[in-house]
Amino acid sequence: MWWAKRTRSWFSTLLDADGARFRTWRHTASGGLENPDSCGGELQGELDRFGGVSVHLSRHRTLHGLDAAAFRRLLQAAVQQWRTEGRIAVWLHIPILQSRFIAPAASLGFGFHHAEAHSSTLTLWLGEGPSRLPGYATHQVGVAGAVFDDSTKKVLVVQDRNKLKNMWKFPGGLSEPGEDIGDTAVREVFEETGVRSEFRSLLSIRQQHSHPGAFGMSDMYLVCRLQPLSFTINFCQQECLKCEWIDLENLARTKHTTPITSRVARLLLYGHREGFDKIDLSMEEVPAVYTGLFYKLYHRELPESYRAAVGTD
Repeated sequence: MWWAKRTRSWFSTLLDADGARFRTWRHTASGGLENPDSCGGELQGELDRFGGVSVHLSRHRTLHGLDAAAFRRLLQAAVQQWRTEGRIAVWLHIPILQSRFIAPAASLGFGFHHAEAHSSTLTLWLGEGPSRLPGYATHQVGVAGAVFDDSTKKVLVVQDRNKLKNMWKFPGGLSEPGEDIGDTAVREVFEETGVRSEFRSLLSIRQQHSHPGAFGMSDMYLVCRLQPLSFTINFCQQECLKCEWIDLENLARTKHTTPITSRVARLLLYGHREGFDKIDLSMEEVPAVYTGLFYKLYHRELPESYRAAVGTD
C-alpha cells in the first residue's frame, strides 16, 4: 500500500508497564490473533500488513478499573516499544464508555481519525516524515431515481417539504454503507413516493465540494434511470410537499425545477427519441482481485465484437 513499508517479522512482544502487560500478537491464518495465554492485565494489539498496530479497547475487560493516569503510562510504554520495533502507525479504537482514555492518548500525540455512534478511532503516526495515513471518508454519496414510463412519456417527480422554493426534482437520498447505487435509487423512490421500480442504468454523476449538508465533505450525486413497476402514488408527507407523474417534455421546459433535474430531463428526452443506448451507463458485475468479491462497473454498452478480448494488430 502507498502509506506502508514492510517491517520486521510480526512476532509477539511483551512489555511490563505499570502492573499491566502489553502484548502484540501475529496474525493467525483465520485473520485473528494468537493469544497462547489469556492472562489478566493485557492490552492486545493486532498487527496489520502495512506495519501498523490496531488496539481495540473494547476487547480488554481489565481496563474497566484503570484510571486515566495509569492508562497513559501503559500507552506511553507501549508506544515506545512500537517505535523500537519499527511500527509505523497506531490505530486506537476507544468505545464511548471509555472516553476517559481519549485525553491521555491525545497528550501522547494521538489525534482523532473518525468517530461513529459508539466509538472513536484515534491514530498516531510513528514513521518518518509527515503522516501518510489515509483520511476517513471524503465524500458522501446521494442517489436519485428518474422513474420514466416510456409508454406515457411521464416521469415521477417530487417537491421537498420545507424548502424556500418549491422546485420539481427526482426522489432520492443518501446511499447506505454496503448498498449499491441502483438499490439506493429504488429504495429512496419507494420510501418517498410509494412507487415500486427497478434499476435500468446510470444517467449522470454530479460532483460538488463544500456541500452545506455534507459536514465539510465533498458530495457525489448520481441519477439512475428506473423502470416503474407500479404507478399509484402514496408519497411521504414528512419529506414531500407534492408528488406527481409529469410529462417529460413539460419537465424539460419548465423553470420550476432544479438545474440537474432539467438537464437529466433533456437527457431522458433524447434517449426516448434516439434510443436509451445513447445515454445509458449500464451495469456489469465483475470479479474483484480479492477472492470471492465482486464489484459493479458502469459504462456504455460495448458492441458484441468488443466484449471479448480485442487484439492489437
